[in-house]
Amino acid sequence: MSRTTTRELVDDAVSRDGAVLAFNVITLEHAEGIVTGAETAGTPVLLQLSENAIRYHGGRFAPLLAACDRLADESAVPVGLHLDHIQDAQLSEELISFAGALGATSIMVDEAHHDYAQNVARTAASARRAHERGLWVEAELGAIGGKDGAHAPGVRTDPAEAASFVEATGVDGLAVAVGSSHAMTTADARLDLPLISELARAVTVPLVLHGSSGVPVETLAAAISSGIRKVNVGTALNVAFTGGVRSFLDSDSAANDPRRYLARGRDNIAETVAALCGQLVAPVPTTYEGAR
Repeated sequence: MSRTTTRELVDDAVSRDGAVLAFNVITLEHAEGIVTGAETAGTPVLLQLSENAIRYHGGRFAPLLAACDRLADESAVPVGLHLDHIQDAQLSEELISFAGALGATSIMVDEAHHDYAQNVARTAASARRAHERGLWVEAELGAIGGKDGAHAPGVRTDPAEAASFVEATGVDGLAVAVGSSHAMTTADARLDLPLISELARAVTVPLVLHGSSGVPVETLAAAISSGIRKVNVGTALNVAFTGGVRSFLDSDSAANDPRRYLARGRDNIAETVAALCGQLVAPVPTTYEGAR
């Protein structure tokens, strides 16, 4: 078991009517905690690096991606690398060009902040370039809440429009707006499960759920049963990480070694990932051939 591709992980999820969990990485501690949690649960997982995380690292994506690639390669379970919510055109071009060399096998081209026609045109152009590089491509239709006004809460993806969008752009996966919202710190979002089922029937590619940190686990399970095949999780990890660090520092005002309090945050991430994977994803079979 080790590094694998997003396509293989999503295809495996589709084949068993399940989902692959994709966790956002901000620091090395995030990546280590995610992989440890996945190994504890015995499930495959995706590590995701977003445009916002790349900006946090001063626009340098290669160091953290390279570290994630090495972690994936040495993991006891299949791990893939995905690039998430890429909006900046220049960054998108750079990532498409260098992703393969750094271990990433997929990219989310996020043009949903444009109107429908521009979303289609821009997404289709990026998808063609990404496919030439062998990348699996995700896009978004129907803005998902919680993104500084660009993604208005309450928006829903129309099934007929989604089918046309997929055909026109040639994308491999579609993130849909079905009631979740980004950056939620409480799990009380209500998903439109009938809409998920309708979307799954309407489109020919796997559906992706963003903003999953704000959704109760039992509802996530129902969403997977309804047709979601990739589940993105980010904020829940940050809540766990920050809670661990804060608890450690509150208990020891003289602490000054970051290894001690960062380890507590990393452990909390691992526990969160293991719990979610254990509840939502089937363990990797011993005959799994997706890893390389």
